[in-house]
Amino acid sequence: MSKTVDYIQSKSQGINPKVGIILGSGLGSFVDVLENPVSLSYDELGGFPDAGVSGHEGKLHLGKINHTEIVVLQGRAHYYESGVVDAMKVPIRTLAGLGCESLILTNAAGSLMEAAQSGSVMALTDHINFTGVNPLFGEESNNRFMDMADAYNSEMRSKFLNIADNENIKLHEGVYIWFCGPSFETPAEIRAAKMMGADAVGMSTVPEVILARHAGMKVAALSVMTNMAAGMSDEALNHELTMKNADKGIQDLKTLLVRFLELYS
Repeated sequence: MSKTVDYIQSKSQGINPKVGIILGSGLGSFVDVLENPVSLSYDELGGFPDAGVSGHEGKLHLGKINHTEIVVLQGRAHYYESGVVDAMKVPIRTLAGLGCESLILTNAAGSLMEAAQSGSVMALTDHINFTGVNPLFGEESNNRFMDMADAYNSEMRSKFLNIADNENIKLHEGVYIWFCGPSFETPAEIRAAKMMGADAVGMSTVPEVILARHAGMKVAALSVMTNMAAGMSDEALNHELTMKNADKGIQDLKTLLVRFLELYS
């Protein structure tokens, strides 16, 4: 991994990122707002996975927004692609090795809240790991026993909420439940998720949160609601719908991210 960090730094044109961002399905156009970006394919980076899902470009971008230097991962690997739960371990630890203090995760998710319709954005307050697996399997030191009580940093979330108020954006808050996929959830599973206190459902993000906290980074996460969850509408769920409806929330997501980074200190 140190070789990967060294390689990125050799190509970085002096950019020393303090914030990392991971972009979810259909949300990759955020990189268009970067100033003077340096872009590297995951293929160039040792240990980085293939981003094998439509809407995930598989590129690392270094750049600036205002004076904040950042690194953006345009695409992620999912547990359902290979059955490897720690597929994002090298990318996350590479972000930490580059100097990132904070990580902002984005994803496309299904909504369990009637008020959070397709195209709306939700700031995550917590998660439920419904898969029974963990990316820290096999870690040997005692720091694998991570305290996850403040996994989603409340200070970062408060900043996003204040920005949303100032920009007249409705930013929902809620708990994300991680199902492994790749099939969508059944209506019965969604009813169970609601009973457990979930507000959004998806197939990513949670492993990255755990890995980022393990690496010592503060974490915030924003979900774009791309559909109502199974049994809550008459829409047939598919990945094309996810991609189409992600476009509805991308402008609000861009605004939230850009304003947060402009104010970052």
